[in-house]
Amino acid sequence: MTRATRSITIRIILQVALAMAAFAANSLLCRIALSQTSTDPATFTMIRLLAGALTLSMIVVLRKRTLRNAGSWQGALSLLTYAIAFSFAYVNLPAGTGALLLFGSVQATMIITGLYQGEHLRITQWIGLLTAFGGLIILVAPGIHAPNPYSALLMAVAGIAWGAYSLLGRKQGDPLTATAGNFLKAAPLSLLFLPLTSSMDSQGTILAIISGSISSGVGYAIWYSILPSLKATQAASVQLTVPVIASTAAVFILGEHVTFGLVIASAAILGGIALVILGRNRN
Repeated sequence: MTRATRSITIRIILQVALAMAAFAANSLLCRIALSQTSTDPATFTMIRLLAGALTLSMIVVLRKRTLRNAGSWQGALSLLTYAIAFSFAYVNLPAGTGALLLFGSVQATMIITGLYQGEHLRITQWIGLLTAFGGLIILVAPGIHAPNPYSALLMAVAGIAWGAYSLLGRKQGDPLTATAGNFLKAAPLSLLFLPLTSSMDSQGTILAIISGSISSGVGYAIWYSILPSLKATQAASVQLTVPVIASTAAVFILGEHVTFGLVIASAAILGGIALVILGRNRN
């Protein structure tokens, strides 16, 4: 490996790490805002989407691309559904558990859609799929440390919506511009939730702006810039780190407890999905 190649590889690894950390930060920022400030989930969502729309639009314009006809209303509705369900779920859901539920639901949606469209799985992939679903069952099963069922359901809805958004994004030639367009369409649509707003404060507003502009806007910009350098399997695999990063950070930042059930569920979900992803590369 030449010095130039090594330099490029290190840069890609650092960018991947930054993007995954940004995505994981969304769970932490939302949980902090809804548990430690007076900002309500509807207000958090509206500010987050507006901040994301402005940041992504500026990035697209600076790259001398056009926002005309960017995105789609289907994409915007999927994005809005994800964002509002995500916020309301985190009112009573630990950051680590929420990130795991979200990621599991996203991947389950995409895998099930692939099966519906005729994709065939190898035996190891079926084992991985069943293991991942078993992990989800362990995660939400009734018990002392079981998550709030209403919040868990909302996070599953958020994951399904984000899975649908990802599937729609496959049809877009320029995913960054499409994402900016979807944010621009979703931001005004979020005003439909004004009747659900109740309060906000400066700290919660700042956290929502950071979530929208940095963790979402800049995070997506970094991710889409390096995506062409990654194989499809690599891109899918590195995303397995997002719930791990979120769960680990939640322990140190929010003081969340790591339970035996959460560890087992995490291993089953992430390990099972890894088997499905890696199996695709062998087909």
